[in-house]
Amino acid sequence: MSKHPVADVSVIVVNFGTAELAIKAVASVLTHPQRVREIHLVDNNSPGQDSAELAKAIAERGWDGRVYLHAEPINHGFGRGNNLILEHLAQQENPPNWVFLLNPDASLGNAAIQILAEFLDGHPQVAAAGTRIEKPQRGSVVAAFRFPSLISTFSDAVSFGPLSRICDRWQVPLDPDLPTSRVDWVSGAAVMLRMTALRDVGFFDPEYFLYYEEVDLMRQLARKGWQTWHVAEALVIHAEGVATGVGSGRSERRPLPAYLYHSWQYYMRKNLGHSRALLACLAWGAGAVFNLGLARLRGKEPAAPLNFFSDLWSHAIRPLLGLRDVS
Repeated sequence: MSKHPVADVSVIVVNFGTAELAIKAVASVLTHPQRVREIHLVDNNSPGQDSAELAKAIAERGWDGRVYLHAEPINHGFGRGNNLILEHLAQQENPPNWVFLLNPDASLGNAAIQILAEFLDGHPQVAAAGTRIEKPQRGSVVAAFRFPSLISTFSDAVSFGPLSRICDRWQVPLDPDLPTSRVDWVSGAAVMLRMTALRDVGFFDPEYFLYYEEVDLMRQLARKGWQTWHVAEALVIHAEGVATGVGSGRSERRPLPAYLYHSWQYYMRKNLGHSRALLACLAWGAGAVFNLGLARLRGKEPAAPLNFFSDLWSHAIRPLLGLRDVS
């Protein structure tokens, strides 16, 4: 029997434009309700009728009192959207022990919330615990990572097998089939966080709109002495990138959104310092140049996103030089 049979986990789902999937995500949590105190569904000013669809689903499915809809007038992004609820929960007289963040395009594959809560019960030094993630028709995908570095930035941009193998110990993604292990950071698509640890670091940095906010949060937790673990026994199914369009499995080269470059350069500047952030930009650009040459020799498409060099200059290098971000 669990040491804490009471409902002590609050769940947060932040939605933007994926109402049908968000409803499935909530339903999957209610299929495995052990330890769940309540679910907060934040709609980030989705286009169309998402808020109305979510409200209708809550009423028709009898979820009132268990699922709370927060229809926001603006799109806060991921971290700030979660912060709205985290700050509210932290101010309660009896805040939850744990908070579970679940992407709207993800759903529980087993009793993942209970598994993570019991893991955290038994590991008081752990602040963040992530699940194994599977993608439909693809199996396990990367869910645990190392912190990015200058070497990993360059190697990833070059995207050349022999160099990747030489730089293996610095590569950011870890094995998709990684057993339960201590790691640097885990995917924000499905992660349980200790409320006392969140209070310790002040929640998500509001400077991020989307991407790198969970990497930064877990880096701040590590600086405070907290640990992050990947818990392979907990499973979530994730239609990766559906909500953002990034990493959604499309094969054609597309430009990355400006906010991804902004988040990347801000993360580098905050955690590596201004000079090393500029070096990271140079490493990314130089790696992309090497990859471009290799791609031409092989008659293949380059690995860099469309408009990469102009976007890197406009949204990463210019801000680091104190110039206005050209959006």
